[in-house]
Amino acid sequence: MDLRERVVAAVEGGQSRRAVAKLFRVGAATVIRWVQRHRADGTCAPHAMGGRRHFVLLAERDWLLARVAAAPDLTVRGLRAELIGRGTEVSYGAVWDFLAAEGLTYKKNAARHRAGTAGRGAKARAVEASPGRR
Repeated sequence: MDLRERVVAAVEGGQSRRAVAKLFRVGAATVIRWVQRHRADGTCAPHAMGGRRHFVLLAERDWLLARVAAAPDLTVRGLRAELIGRGTEVSYGAVWDFLAAEGLTYKKNAARHRAGTAGRGAKARAVEASPGRR
């Protein structure tokens, strides 16, 4: 914060932004942003970082939960397409994040099995010895 204040004071004192950038060994764009922020807000303090993101789909929560309960095999892309049809423009990731936050995950069950691995089928028969060999 001290550096920001000294940079802004130097520019306000009449030095050019590029000269101040060289003097304090910071980028010219950084000096420009700090001065702009000081002139706009009266402070050169940084903006707050992080924080909790609010889900875009909270307004559609009841509909989404009912839809997933009615069609549990519906894909995330399918849900997204239905939401767009309802007038809610969302990304694939937003739908995925919403479902994850609700604890709804895709779990495999017998109806969804594909070809499967070799370990699922019957075991191979033992090789029989040929009659001529011992």
